[in-house]
Amino acid sequence: MKPTFVLVHSPSVGPLTWQPVAERLGAAGYRVRVPSLLHVGRGAPPFWPRVVSAVRDDLAPVPADSPLVLVVHSNAGLFLPTLRTGIDHPVAASVFVDAALPARRGPTPVAPPELLEFLRPMAVHGRLPRWTDWWDEADVAPMFSDPALRQRVVAEQPRLPLSYYEQRIPVPDAWEDHPCSYLLFGPPYEEAAAEARDRGWRVGHLPGAHLHQIVDPDGTARHLVELAGES
Repeated sequence: MKPTFVLVHSPSVGPLTWQPVAERLGAAGYRVRVPSLLHVGRGAPPFWPRVVSAVRDDLAPVPADSPLVLVVHSNAGLFLPTLRTGIDHPVAASVFVDAALPARRGPTPVAPPELLEFLRPMAVHGRLPRWTDWWDEADVAPMFSDPALRQRVVAEQPRLPLSYYEQRIPVPDAWEDHPCSYLLFGPPYEEAAAEARDRGWRVGHLPGAHLHQIVDPDGTARHLVELAGES
């Protein structure tokens, strides 16, 4: 049975960041789910249980015995241990894509102190600007090759509360009971890729900026299939 790829976007952006890859995987004959996490920053913390609930609810149409490949991008990587233990489907593999890694022993802070120091002055009534508004145009432009897609991705982004980045996410024991791997796009995630290698995971490299999955969905899909052990 072919696995179902579950493409989990960072709560800082939206599911459109995975849509082109989802289309390529679907064309290759895989079932694909792209859960939306756009609501997780609403209400009071903690926010991580809402991430788990959103993914679990999105998997309701998937047969209970269908194996999953969990694919997490950016800071969605920090949620993978709670996702692994919070869903009932069997997990065949997990792939971290240009992603932050959970601590070897939890809990894991979503943002390191230096990032929080950068973010706090931006918050207005507790809410941050959209993620792409944090950076200069020179940093944002290379992440997009299609102006129309850029407009859609930017418009979809939520304004998360600062408290989202102040939360700490638990790391349940024995979550790493299946093959994990890492797909690196580029800076500043080389250190995370090196740590993944130290953990004994397979590491692939597809050079690009942080949203390279929307620039090269074909290459990204091929790497995901390979790292998931499907080729």
